[in-house]
Amino acid sequence: MPAKPVSKYELKDLHQEIDLFDRKIAYCKAFETFASEEARAAALQKLMTKREGLVKRAVEAVNSGVECDPKYLPRSFKQQAVAGEAAS
Repeated sequence: MPAKPVSKYELKDLHQEIDLFDRKIAYCKAFETFASEEARAAALQKLMTKREGLVKRAVEAVNSGVECDPKYLPRSFKQQAVAGEAAS
């Protein structure tokens, strides 16, 4: 069964979820306590995997022509855009 196409409102929600995972990852790296570094690495890997799936869906939606207001982009996407412009 083909996947349902993403609308601009769903893309906005995807961007919000990506931003939430960015914050969860930052919290996990800086403040959350774990029994060992292996447990921290496992938790970070789990969060990164979920985030990568969301990013993939968002990029596919943008590539298929769905437009989104730049003010709704996750902070990590904005940082990548600024870094890309600085490199040009």
